Amino acid sequence: MAVAAGGLISLPAWATNWTSETVQLTHPFLTSGQDDLLADIAETIIPTTDTPGAKALNVHQFIQKIVTDCYDKSAQETFRNGLNAIEEQAQKAFGKPFREGDTAQRTALLTQFSQSTEPAQKEFYSMVKGLTVRGYMNSEYVMTNLTHYQMIPGHYYGCVPVPAKAVSQTK
Repeated sequence: MAVAAGGLISLPAWATNWTSETVQLTHPFLTSGQDDLLADIAETIIPTTDTPGAKALNVHQFIQKIVTDCYDKSAQETFRNGLNAIEEQAQKAFGKPFREGDTAQRTALLTQFSQSTEPAQKEFYSMVKGLTVRGYMNSEYVMTNLTHYQMIPGHYYGCVPVPAKAVSQTK
């Protein structure tokens, strides 16, 4: 009982110490160049408009964390190979790295991957797009400013008069 009480007392202090620095990857599996490429891909999927895009909300860090911690080695290898394939296709298609392509070129390349007959390319695109949308929709900015998420739904009004009609119907 004492251990449970001690755990409950220390829980708020432990949970409030979570910051973006403490949740970061300890052993990132992507190089910094691949991480930048992933940020550009996520930004192409959800670009900045009147709201911040995926890159501004660090969705690429979310994707890398999920792939590192939650996916098996074969999926991680598919992910890495997909990033390399995107860069190779960008060099072939428009003669420069993906990040230097304009929006139309980037979008066309990602559309090509989504419609590819090669299963690895299609799987990579599906994985990146799904994680980008999930990371964006679960970001603090979107949850608080766009979907108006409330951690505790509804508000409790403790002192509200009950109409006489409602009281008479319950009798």
